[in-house]
Amino acid sequence: MTVALMWEARAAEGRGGELLAWVRQQPLAPEPLRRETLRAPQDRVLVITWWDAPYDAVVPELSDPGPELVTRPVHRWRFESVADD
Repeated sequence: MTVALMWEARAAEGRGGELLAWVRQQPLAPEPLRRETLRAPQDRVLVITWWDAPYDAVVPELSDPGPELVTRPVHRWRFESVADD
């Protein structure tokens, strides 16, 4: 089974570049099958990681950045892949 973790944060005013740089430097050990970093308007940063693991498995997650970098708490979601019928 594949489980995907989504991590999303909104940067403090004018700090989108810093938040993006910060998240790119965050290691995950072990490394996921895949890791993708995206950005959106309003200085939002999204990271999706894919793991070969059951839905409720304990896998490494990105930490929270310092409060000076974000406008609100980080949002996190977990999804499992489903077979196409």
